[in-house]
Amino acid sequence: MSLRIIDQTGAFNPMNPASPYYNLLTPMRKVTITATYGTTTYPIFAGYITSYDTTTPKDVGEVVYTTIQAVDGFRLFQNAQITSVASATAGQTSGTRIGKLLDAVGWPVGMRDVDAGQTTVQADPGTLRTSLGAMQTVTSTEYGSLYMDAFGNLVFQDRQLTSSSVAGTPVVFNDNGTGISYNNALWKLDDTLVFNKASITRTGGTAQVASNQASIDKYFLHSYQEQNLLMETDAEALNNAQAFVASRQETSIRCDAVTLDLYTANYDAGITAALALDFFDPITVTTTQPGSSTLTKTLQVFGVSHDIKPSAWKTTLTTLEPII
Repeated sequence: MSLRIIDQTGAFNPMNPASPYYNLLTPMRKVTITATYGTTTYPIFAGYITSYDTTTPKDVGEVVYTTIQAVDGFRLFQNAQITSVASATAGQTSGTRIGKLLDAVGWPVGMRDVDAGQTTVQADPGTLRTSLGAMQTVTSTEYGSLYMDAFGNLVFQDRQLTSSSVAGTPVVFNDNGTGISYNNALWKLDDTLVFNKASITRTGGTAQVASNQASIDKYFLHSYQEQNLLMETDAEALNNAQAFVASRQETSIRCDAVTLDLYTANYDAGITAALALDFFDPITVTTTQPGSSTLTKTLQVFGVSHDIKPSAWKTTLTTLEPII
């Protein structure tokens, strides 16, 4: 987050004893941003301040700005190195292991949204690494997802929930007046997401390889590799490789992003969608093309960004087809 504040009273001057924030303006203070529309308050961002950057005006009386830079909890996990992890024994589900890793760095229980997981894992390797890297290894082992939500909670979804949410009722965006209108849609047809050979190796195991020759013949070789994952058997590693190739061996035109202009007139549905949609929520996007043709896709939300200025607010939904 980058938040620019007009500071004409010196409130954000850390050396101003008259400031209501005197002695409180320190790095790693928690910051939250919310938006209220109608009677509902929506979370926008929750994280931790890394810096306060203040302009130096040429003349006294000019507008002074303080820009607050902030990051989410992933920065804290990246900074926290771990070795041995208490009670991280073999046979635990991936979700249980994520919980043990969070315990190791003292992450609050009330700020966790962790699925049980579909995969059992080996004992923790006990090597020196960041806690973020350790959780990402478990996430790759599960073939799930790991992210910070807008409340500041650590979210771990197993592969079943990550892939199944696209089966829900999508929010419909259309440029012909039948759905929610949008400011811009970015459509692409390329080979960026093509992977037709995957090699997955667990700790103590051998490389498990899956490939699709028809895709290789069509797009040339696009390889993917993961090592030192924590599933307990090579059979599970092979399943992981096969699932990855099955979901990425083909490509088609996709909508990478949809931008909504929240200052559009009579835009209640668009505003609600911009504030309420979360990762993995399904959406359908349709764009009218020349020659009475259309582009249309049902995808999952993979990112939400807000660009907010006085009398202007645009929200961009980054999208992707389902992981599995």
